[in-house]
Amino acid sequence: MKRHAPATARNREPILAVLRQVLPARGTVLEIASGTGEHAVYFARELPHLTWQPSDPSAEARASIAAWMAEARLPNLRPPLAIDATGGTFAVPDLAAILAINMVHISPWSATEGLVAAAGTALPTGGILLLYGPYKRGGRHTAPSNAAFDAELRAQDPSWGVRDLEAVTELAVAAGLVLDRVVQMPANNLCVAFRRLGVTN
Repeated sequence: MKRHAPATARNREPILAVLRQVLPARGTVLEIASGTGEHAVYFARELPHLTWQPSDPSAEARASIAAWMAEARLPNLRPPLAIDATGGTFAVPDLAAILAINMVHISPWSATEGLVAAAGTALPTGGILLLYGPYKRGGRHTAPSNAAFDAELRAQDPSWGVRDLEAVTELAVAAGLVLDRVVQMPANNLCVAFRRLGVTN
């Protein structure tokens, strides 16, 4: 039931440092594509003032999340939801932020479109959408290792692949979000934070 992803231990502290910079003092953080559930437990423990809502479209992943959750017994960690980002709608009470770690490149582009569109409607004014993973900038890979990883992903599934940061930003702007910051992370990854603008009539 309980699954383990080695990358979690490597990237959770750098991601946490960015979360501490951008997340609000209260509210619910919706994690999309939570995978094993290890990040959810770690972040919920380290950020006790926030409610953590994991989710994943995979039943196997949700079982792993539930197993980690049962072991951790954290009061601010909710049971995992079955959310498919391509659906484009998230109904989560008191939503303050949305986080997606290593999802954008390991899913079809339609999942990123759905995620960003949902963030534009579900987040409150000032709410954060935070994406973590490798990105191309100006149409080019930022490191040879990312180019090799991109080829490996596309060989697995032609609909996957390292995305252009500019294309993701374009989606975000169309959804009423603004680029807040881009933080360079270990292993040629980026944390990209978008903030929802105020709604004007």
